[in-house]
Amino acid sequence: MSEATPSSQPSSGSRPPAERPRAGRHRTTLWVVAGVVILLGLVFLWRGRAGAPAARRGAGAGRAVPVVADSVRARDFAVHLTALGTVTPLRTVTVRTRVDGQLLGVHFREGQVVTAGALLADLDPQPFEAQLQESQAQLARDSALLDNARIDLARYQRLLELDSVSKQQVDTQEALVRQYEAQVRLDQAAVRSASVQLGYTRITSDFAGRVGLRLVDPGNIVHAADAGGITVITQLQPISVLFTVPQGALPQVLERYQAREPQPVTLYGSDGQTELAAGRVSTIDNQIDPTTGTVKVRAEFPNTDQKLFPNQFVNVKLLLEQVPGATVVAAAAIQRGSVGTFVYVVSRQNTVSVRQVQVGPTEGDFAVVTSGLAPGEMVVVDGVDQLRQGVTVRLLHPTPAPGAPGRQGAGRPGAGGRSGAHGAAGGTGAGSPAPRR
Repeated sequence: MSEATPSSQPSSGSRPPAERPRAGRHRTTLWVVAGVVILLGLVFLWRGRAGAPAARRGAGAGRAVPVVADSVRARDFAVHLTALGTVTPLRTVTVRTRVDGQLLGVHFREGQVVTAGALLADLDPQPFEAQLQESQAQLARDSALLDNARIDLARYQRLLELDSVSKQQVDTQEALVRQYEAQVRLDQAAVRSASVQLGYTRITSDFAGRVGLRLVDPGNIVHAADAGGITVITQLQPISVLFTVPQGALPQVLERYQAREPQPVTLYGSDGQTELAAGRVSTIDNQIDPTTGTVKVRAEFPNTDQKLFPNQFVNVKLLLEQVPGATVVAAAAIQRGSVGTFVYVVSRQNTVSVRQVQVGPTEGDFAVVTSGLAPGEMVVVDGVDQLRQGVTVRLLHPTPAPGAPGRQGAGRPGAGGRSGAHGAAGGTGAGSPAPRR
């Protein structure tokens, strides 16, 4: 009977030696797969976090940009030239005496408006009346001597015919008559001079105007050489305004002036809004100031309400041109960039497109577009900083800007708006990007 040894029969809980390496390799593979899965998870997580800002930017880019838009209109457009003017009277006279004497009376109130020929002051006339009487007496005496000499001459001429007197005596008498005739003419001139001097004792106004302050009181001795005079009188109706025009605008002004076409001029107060008077250009200076490159222009105004006062500073608007049926757009819509002058046009789908335009004259908040736009189109006037070709926009309801006649849809947004940030020249604000084509 044989016995089985323990080593000849393996136990059920142990594996053969050949199977142990295979189990180790299986565990290694599992660890590698797990590491790869973890690594991929980390990569996907990192990509998700890095892509979140881009997704947010993409979502933000899809939102509509709020803007303020204005419509393009067709209307008559007036082009004005603005300047600073000075009210200048047509005549200003310092009232002086032309003879020396005592001032007896002043017949005006300070600030009074007087008419032409009104008595302003008078001097003591007695010395001049005495001088006139003396001249008249001298004239009467010499006139009598002349008459007597003429009678003697006629008598001598008859006696000469009878050969009763010599020819020399007749010639002497003729010379005496001519002497007295000259003396009479001298006396007549003295009478006229004394009469004129007497008339100078009454000082009158040569034109209608406003009298200034009284410079001399009655009772003083006044002289013709006095510098101050008695008062100053200034013509107020009509009155003129002097202003300057740049030499670049001179051809337009001269063309209408030489054609004798009326050139309306409107005056405004210091605020630029209050209208003071309306008149016309009366004359243009004959030379350009080389230091400023401008020429002086004078305009006249009736000044019936006397709102204009000498040496007053006013704002002048001279009508240069009237453009009928012009295509007018808000000046804030005009932009400038690498493509030149352009605007952002809003389509019916509320998307914007860049449109190149040609800009004509600009007046205040509006400009004339000579090409590139048609009446009825909508253009962006505020909020252009965030715009590009094809961007979707959302139109805001603006508050109408004061002093913008006929403007519908252009103005300042209700909150945070910057309407009017772009000047009338159409330049974009600082940092405004150029449009993409």
